[in-house]
Amino acid sequence: MTDWIKAARLRTLPLSMSGIILGSFIARWRILENNGTWDWRIFAMALVVTLLYQILSNFANDYGDGIRGTDQLRVSEAEQRAVASGRITAIQMRNAVILFSILSLIATIALLYLAFFKENLMNEFYIFVGLGIACILAAIGYTIGKKPYGYLGLGDMMVFIFFGLVSVCGSYFLFTKHFDWDMLLPATAVGLLSAAVLNLNNMRDIESDAASGKKTLALRLGFKKAMVYEIVLLQLPLLVMLVFMMMNGLHTQGKYYAFIFFILMLPMTGLRRKIMQVKEPKELDPFLKQVGIITLTMAVLVAAGLNYFN
Repeated sequence: MTDWIKAARLRTLPLSMSGIILGSFIARWRILENNGTWDWRIFAMALVVTLLYQILSNFANDYGDGIRGTDQLRVSEAEQRAVASGRITAIQMRNAVILFSILSLIATIALLYLAFFKENLMNEFYIFVGLGIACILAAIGYTIGKKPYGYLGLGDMMVFIFFGLVSVCGSYFLFTKHFDWDMLLPATAVGLLSAAVLNLNNMRDIESDAASGKKTLALRLGFKKAMVYEIVLLQLPLLVMLVFMMMNGLHTQGKYYAFIFFILMLPMTGLRRKIMQVKEPKELDPFLKQVGIITLTMAVLVAAGLNYFN
């Protein structure tokens, strides 16, 4: 059981929850402003679904890299990856990927039933079923298949789309049943931070990925340019969220508590400095967890600032 818990890579779960929290609680703020009702069951089920997607992605990544031998070239990572280290066989991991694909689909349908069937929104139900299947395929396709997109340098774009745009805007739609264009701003903030985590991961593994033929964006850019890209990814999210708050007139309404998330400017500035000082790729590993926690913290602070600080 310990090996499976390690393979699930629990440190990645805060990142996956961030988009759901942000989209759901921005929806709650707007719904309650209009005297509507917000269903906490949809939020709880959405969290379950996104956690299943993330574990599925981690298992698929472990399996895909393991059977290709990519993880064998990572001295530090090979001890942690289950298939590469032999703690879990490739067949067992493949079966786990199949199992979590099924569980993810079942949970997705249950969530959409809860969100849309009560109001007889069948078109929305079927559209989101298709979106859920796309999320499952994206989770699997990063390292599995004849041409996994993670090996083609497309991982950053896919992470931005699914962890950012789909997660935030999708969860928002589950509650409001409509799309607001300004939601692209908080979705972009989470998407950028999610891409920052992946880029850090790929910068750390840049040497082993080069040896195995895994042409990530970090590898294509080179370590120095990937570092510049990383700093840009970490610089923009708080500014994007600030624009969102100001577009909604919260500063003119005197609701300055909504801007509490901006206290993250200080730790993020320090984090960027530390990352810029790194010379050896392997030294980037601790920062993956830190960026994930900052992303979750931003989502929680925005949620609290809009809904609970008065």
